[in-house]
Amino acid sequence: MHRSFADLLAEAASAPVDGWDFSWFEGRATEQRPSWGYQRLMSDRLATATAAVDLQTGGGEVLAGAQQFPPTMAAVESWPPNAALATQRLHPRGVVVVVTPPESPLPFADEAFDLVTSRHPNTVDWPEIARVLRPGGTYLAQHIGPATVSELVEYFIGPQPQAWARRHPDNERAQAQNAGLQIVQMRHERLRQEFFDIGAVVHFLRKVIWVVPDFTIERYHTRLRELHDRIETEGPFIAHAARVLVEARKPE
Repeated sequence: MHRSFADLLAEAASAPVDGWDFSWFEGRATEQRPSWGYQRLMSDRLATATAAVDLQTGGGEVLAGAQQFPPTMAAVESWPPNAALATQRLHPRGVVVVVTPPESPLPFADEAFDLVTSRHPNTVDWPEIARVLRPGGTYLAQHIGPATVSELVEYFIGPQPQAWARRHPDNERAQAQNAGLQIVQMRHERLRQEFFDIGAVVHFLRKVIWVVPDFTIERYHTRLRELHDRIETEGPFIAHAARVLVEARKPE
């Protein structure tokens, strides 16, 4: 069924964007998955940890996929709608969800955890991660890599070299080492994304707010209309997500 530009915009504008559930995109957008399988790696580590915390847990979707939690398990989230979802999802399994102000220090004692995890943190506070890790403890995370979905970013707001440099693995490696952590591994992959209609683009930009930080349908209406016409005539809009597997260790 052919759907109009106005219909697609209206549908995407009314779709809920809390949590990290991406089922709305079914049949409308695709994204390759990294080869390492972060959720499985995380689950394996949690099964042998004694105390762990998941940072920027979102609605707890990724953490909830773990088979087994350590005796002490906490999750941290700053956005209240996500924290509410995470609480519903994780409290029945004995996970404490802590709501913190954005960019604030972690509300835990020094050396509280032997494992810290995070999937797609917006910012990474290496000194705080190092502080709450026990000697010999591990930080295991999947970060957003440099120039992620750069094709979409450039279409709307142009190149952002400073923002992309911030997420470069070399810079993150240096920041981790400055905080006293040793990098065990850092693997980087670029993964193909396809957007099949303009509604999928709008929903993605509303949900992943740091891609085009000032995005509103009204502000970018003209560019959205042009992109809709382009998808209609040329097929899916292609972009590439950047992902980095990070494993760091606090020396004994």
